[in-house]
Amino acid sequence: MTFQSEPAEGMTMEAILKHMLDITCHRDHMLLDRSVIAAIQQLAGASQVWVWSIASHRGELFMRPAAWTQDDQGAADWHPPAQPESQEQPLRDFPELAACVQQRNNRAHQTGSNGEHILWLPVWSSDTPRCCVEIVNHQPYSQQALNMIDGILGVYRNFQNLLDYSERDSLTGLLNRKTFDGNFATMQSATVVPGTPTAPQPERRHYEGDKEQWLAVVDIDHFKRVNDQFGHLYGDEVLILIANLLQTSFRSQDRIFRFGGEEFVILLCSATPAQAHTAVERFRSNVETHYFPQIGQITVSVGYTNIKSQQSPVMILGHADQALYYAKTHGRNQTCHYDELLARGDVQTVVANDRVEFF
Repeated sequence: MTFQSEPAEGMTMEAILKHMLDITCHRDHMLLDRSVIAAIQQLAGASQVWVWSIASHRGELFMRPAAWTQDDQGAADWHPPAQPESQEQPLRDFPELAACVQQRNNRAHQTGSNGEHILWLPVWSSDTPRCCVEIVNHQPYSQQALNMIDGILGVYRNFQNLLDYSERDSLTGLLNRKTFDGNFATMQSATVVPGTPTAPQPERRHYEGDKEQWLAVVDIDHFKRVNDQFGHLYGDEVLILIANLLQTSFRSQDRIFRFGGEEFVILLCSATPAQAHTAVERFRSNVETHYFPQIGQITVSVGYTNIKSQQSPVMILGHADQALYYAKTHGRNQTCHYDELLARGDVQTVVANDRVEFF
């Protein structure tokens, strides 16, 4: 069997241990994805590596790119181009992978249109595929390389589960409240315009003209009525379905949190004002048109604002919460932008305090 990926054959134990140390030192899913990609690319000599997130929506599995890199031209990037529209693709569009998942296998092989050798490696959480690693190379892999990849994926899967236990809401699977501050700081650092005195060198690559970072607060309308009329089990099912709609309405690079109860927060990255409005409004519409078993229609109210580099998280959350409160007191089932409300005089600037109340 021809094997192009010589680094995997001759890789020293020191290099392998270095990558294992790098994988297990992270406390963030994005950084974990990046370190796994780097390990596979170097140790297995792959030309491209992708991490795809897998989510279920209305009984069907969908895939979205979460991180990727390639070295065909000596360059690497960590995310596909940001698009305001959903980038999800049905799993059925990838027949080899779909068959692999259906048969609960750990690996599938495919030959691409250009003769590349593609490995699909689902990463399972219990009986559910939570994500998939795609590895592309111009030559087949040796058994030694496959064994090494399996080992890396085993460490990746175990560490994903550990992170999920500490960072994910147990009911919905969304990020929990305690992970918000770190994610917010990362996104806020991307708002600094190049050339300003406070612009840090490593973040200049994030600036994309009129694209900004956004924060949205979501509240389920009349959620107490659901619990009172149908019981908490149906209320929990509504929360789970809302979480699924959030994940399918936004991109994999956006961050979605359950703050507790029926309140959710979205960090929407690199979007123009029009794109941000389209994304948030798409989610609201998706909820409105979704049928919730036994209950029927559920609606949500949304308030959102752009993230400014000089404002504290409490202040920005407060602005989004003001827009949310306006939406809920003016008919519900609508999306309100804080800056537009402020410009019309519908809300007033308030001094932020140490606590944000959600309505």
